[in-house]
Amino acid sequence: MYILLAMIGACLLGIAAHYLIDGRDLRGVAVTPATATALSAVVYTGLQWAGLAQDNPWLWVASILGSPAIAVVATVTLVAARRRSDAAKVAALGI
Repeated sequence: MYILLAMIGACLLGIAAHYLIDGRDLRGVAVTPATATALSAVVYTGLQWAGLAQDNPWLWVASILGSPAIAVVATVTLVAARRRSDAAKVAALGI
C-alpha cells in the first residue's frame, strides 16, 4: 500500500518537471509524469525485494526523488533527439 505514496509523490514531481523543462511542444504531456511514476514503482519494488524495510529512508528517497530525476534526464534526452531529428528532416527537405 505504501508504494502508492511513492508513486503519487513521483508523479507530482514529474508533473512539475514537465512544466519546468523546455520543449513541451516536442513531447506529450504525460511523458515525464508517466516515466517518473513507472520508475518509482520499479525502484520501490526492487528495493523492497532487496531487503529494505518501509521505514528505511533510502527506499523513499530513491523512489520519490530518484525516479523523477531519471525521468528528467530521459525527457531532456528525448527533447534533444526530437530537435536533432526535426532539424535533419528540415535540412533533407530543403525548407
